[in-house]
Amino acid sequence: MSIGAKAVLEGGPQDLPERIVPITPPGYELKIQFKGGYEHFKTTGREQDTPEGRLPVYAWSDRTEIAE
Repeated sequence: MSIGAKAVLEGGPQDLPERIVPITPPGYELKIQFKGGYEHFKTTGREQDTPEGRLPVYAWSDRTEIAE
């Protein structure tokens, strides 16, 4: 994958505003800040056709709260 690559998010909160997100740098896990915490997504090894082309799929795995 190149710099500026994107991924499709699967699972996690229903009200997550974006399902196609940039991945910088591409790796094993994504951490998306959302509503006072982070949603964690891990690579699945699958790809999905999207309006932005064929993208890797990352599945929701966990949520952590932001420490105050």
